[in-house]
Amino acid sequence: MKDSFVFWLAFLLPALCSAQQTHLASAGPSSDTNVASKKPLELKERRVLPLFGELSKTSEQIGEEIQFLSECDKSFSSRTEASSFFSARAWEYLQEGALDTACYRFNLANLLNDKSVETYWGLGVVSYQRQNWVDAKRMLSRGVELQGDNVPLLVDLSTVDMKLYELTNRKEELNEAATILKHAVSLDSTYALGQYNLALVHYNLDQPDEAWVHLHKGRKLDFSQINLDFIELLKAKKPDPEGFFK
Repeated sequence: MKDSFVFWLAFLLPALCSAQQTHLASAGPSSDTNVASKKPLELKERRVLPLFGELSKTSEQIGEEIQFLSECDKSFSSRTEASSFFSARAWEYLQEGALDTACYRFNLANLLNDKSVETYWGLGVVSYQRQNWVDAKRMLSRGVELQGDNVPLLVDLSTVDMKLYELTNRKEELNEAATILKHAVSLDSTYALGQYNLALVHYNLDQPDEAWVHLHKGRKLDFSQINLDFIELLKAKKPDPEGFFK
């Protein structure tokens, strides 16, 4: 299992973005996936879209998948084992910044086991790093449907919701992030990133007292993830009740 790939506060706070475009998330899948509505995609293009673009399969694609599965059946003791192998390689490519290769490997892993949380999680992170926020939410949500008690995955999903809130200023996204995080923290209150994300949510809900509470909880768990710019913003709303941040 991986650690959380999506770091908290990796985007501008909505309070600082006075001129945001509001149509980006609600318009549907972004960039790569929009190509599908313009022209038929070649197989090499489908390979680097999450779940091959979720398009009707061509005969070429079906033939390639049959051959791939057959080869995996010969090389691995089970398709679950093969899926884990390709997921592990995909995470390595992702860490190297090879997003297209990582996406293709996650797609192959999903082809082998469509109940693998790792494949949806990985495709969500690929989409996030490509700034395809809607795809990121869709993929991470599928992972959560399979494993609703996975705290790092839940927190990653909340990060995407907050990014969408930044872009759309829709309160629904922020409220959804709050609900997800409260559930995550109820499962594991020692996961620092969950506390930090809750601090950010409360900041955006104009609840500085609650924001300070969760920020200090995160600080005590893992100070290395603290964001000093956010501290200054929060102090401007209300000085630190504990007096730790002067």
